[in-house]
Amino acid sequence: MPRAELTVDLPERTWIHQVTTTHADATFRVLATMPTDDVGFALVEITAPELEPAIRSMVENPQINDIEPLQQSAGRVVVQIETTAPLLLLSAQASGIPIEPPVLIREGTAEIELRASHDRLSTLGEEFDRFGLSYTVEAVHEDTEPDRLLSQRQAELLLTAVECGYYDTPRECSLTELADAVGLAKSTCSETLHRAEGRVIRRFAEQHLVPRGDIEAQTDSPTMLSNRT
Repeated sequence: MPRAELTVDLPERTWIHQVTTTHADATFRVLATMPTDDVGFALVEITAPELEPAIRSMVENPQINDIEPLQQSAGRVVVQIETTAPLLLLSAQASGIPIEPPVLIREGTAEIELRASHDRLSTLGEEFDRFGLSYTVEAVHEDTEPDRLLSQRQAELLLTAVECGYYDTPRECSLTELADAVGLAKSTCSETLHRAEGRVIRRFAEQHLVPRGDIEAQTDSPTMLSNRT
């Protein structure tokens, strides 16, 4: 099934656009969502040098019915919210497409990944238009590429990181320098690199590491026991 990567420009009238553009130094990651007919519920991770201004803007926004902090540490908080304007969620629900978390949102723009047939992707585009969401399809990976591990942007960023010495010891390139080299905001660079690294590590673990359960089974097997004598 095709996997699509999209960037979505959120309408100015929505709380998420208003808050993320007002607090451009804050990064919002939607970790989980549950839309209904009238409202949407979501778990949102917010990272920022100063969290209080962004939280205060959310509390004061009339489109947010409720906000409850669940976890908090220096520069990071996870909140549960109820909102009356979950346009992105309603669009996905109406087209029958689940959006894969996390969804990164900065300065009024959301980066999303999803898997769907071409018909459903077309329906999603129609729903975006209906709700006034402009979007750009960054990439679509077809079924003919089942083993493609990274998107083109992720692969290019990862290769640039290697070439610049980001993974050298000691490190020859900082995250800020890497972001400048590829023309991305530091937070976007960090999120994209983190996703790429996660996929590479998971694929490596699946192909080259013995599952812990298999190790325990081998340890307890009669053959292994007999070798101890």
